[in-house]
Amino acid sequence: MRDARQKSARVAALRPAYRADLDAGTDRFFAARRTTCPWCSSGRIGLRLRTTDLLQHKPGRFLLDRCADCGHIFQNPRLTAEGLEFYYRDFYDGLGEQRMSGTFGGRGAMYRGRAEAMLPHDSAPKTWLDVGTGHGHFCAAARTVLPGTAFDGLDFTDGVELAAREGRVDHAYRGAFPDLAPELAARYDVVSMFHYLEHSTDPDRELRAAHRAVRPGGHLLIEVPDPESRYARLLGRWWLPWLQPQHLHFVPVANLRHRLTGLGFTVVAEEHAEAHDPVDLLAAVWLALDHTAPREDAPWLPERPGALRRAARAALLLAGVPALITATLLDRFAVRPFSHRIGLSNAYRLVARRD
Repeated sequence: MRDARQKSARVAALRPAYRADLDAGTDRFFAARRTTCPWCSSGRIGLRLRTTDLLQHKPGRFLLDRCADCGHIFQNPRLTAEGLEFYYRDFYDGLGEQRMSGTFGGRGAMYRGRAEAMLPHDSAPKTWLDVGTGHGHFCAAARTVLPGTAFDGLDFTDGVELAAREGRVDHAYRGAFPDLAPELAARYDVVSMFHYLEHSTDPDRELRAAHRAVRPGGHLLIEVPDPESRYARLLGRWWLPWLQPQHLHFVPVANLRHRLTGLGFTVVAEEHAEAHDPVDLLAAVWLALDHTAPREDAPWLPERPGALRRAARAALLLAGVPALITATLLDRFAVRPFSHRIGLSNAYRLVARRD
């Protein structure tokens, strides 16, 4: 009860600032629409998906276009710097920090699996930079796999500074990776980007920064959502990896392999089943329930929902528990063993060596 009162007070305190942002209109949150593909410059682009913010439920409608020539999917129109600040605010930090820290902190087995993906290629890297590290939970888990490795973290939020204070990373870099890359040149045996590239406004610039930070003979480890997953079509807007409006680019694996080769990397491993996170059906059911239910209190709402609406939300979510349990069982036991064979892996992972 005390935590609920504290959260309500925090929401109320944030409401005036959000109200001022929204009163000024949302047009400034969006750049002009592109007429060409940002990956290959083709003009053959068309609408792939129309959706809303299904996680925070902040106002706005978001469009994803697909290139008919290279298959690249991208947000169009893309968020501006003001838009990125607005939609990221209180998601990973601020109001959402505790929730996201709990979510990421409980995924140790997945993080260890990511670190183990490097073992066949470099069993004892001395230095590792995790780009987009958030609160540093990957680095903390990876130390159990590679106890002799020094792990640094880079992120543009204050989560990376928290990671340093908590001892999850040895050194924290806060800022944009391309801007920091010159001081990191050839410093790292491994640079990792786990579900980071899709958030970037310019993936090619991020890849060039990675090439600069990895020493010759070192490795770049990338994991991103797979836009060619059959789940992307089967689940439509309820497919969690779309994650609008945060995810700006979805790169087919052939495109990324080709770009890495052009930058001077050799791709030494491609993994799909190992990168799959078995949550697609569970997340789809939850997103649909949460979308249908009355909103919970949030500072971007004009006022706090009344008792009747809160009770209706609780009742609907409770009624959805059997569906959530069923979806979880299907994800973990029916689909996961065959996910790659039937094209349902929701992510892929590449390991590339700098030549």
